[in-house]
Amino acid sequence: MIDAPDLASDVSKNETVTRILDAAERLFRHYGYAKTNVADIARDLGMSPANIYRFFTSKVEIHQAICGRMLMGSYEMSKQILSQPISATERLRQWAHAQHRMTVETMLDQEKVHEMVVVALERDWHVIDQHINRLHDLLAVAIRQGVEAGEFRDQDPEIAARCFGGATVVLCHPQMVAQCLAKTNRATPEQLIEFALAALK
Repeated sequence: MIDAPDLASDVSKNETVTRILDAAERLFRHYGYAKTNVADIARDLGMSPANIYRFFTSKVEIHQAICGRMLMGSYEMSKQILSQPISATERLRQWAHAQHRMTVETMLDQEKVHEMVVVALERDWHVIDQHINRLHDLLAVAIRQGVEAGEFRDQDPEIAARCFGGATVVLCHPQMVAQCLAKTNRATPEQLIEFALAALK
């Protein structure tokens, strides 16, 4: 059994961590990741850099935690869409469109957020791999249900989920979206999504 003082200590620690991440994300969004350092974050919070280092070893670790929070938002959105009581085809269609819309609106329209995401992708952080695996798990469930309902041909749902994710990655990878957005010789999101769905049938 955990003593009450220990619970209070944990709550206080979690609150401080949240305050640090909120301040860091706000500064990263305003000034950019490269132009913000731990001293700036500490100054914004009215605390010393040493106090921040009690919770995070570096700016990179703070960035990782923020990235994890952003990805969790994407996961929760995906979970909500892919658990709707509608056909598997329509769930996958809505999911792919939502991923593209979120990438354009959140990551590209806000230049500083885009910088944060690009840095994270270039560093190949494990939080991104974990996020991709969790999305594939959600997709596999939807595809399995589509197979059972006769919407999709009989196939391995896990492999199909990875293939569907790979076929639509251009819609949610910030750098790919940024490069393809204004190109006239690329498939539209609608065309790409329908092509990927057709491959499941």
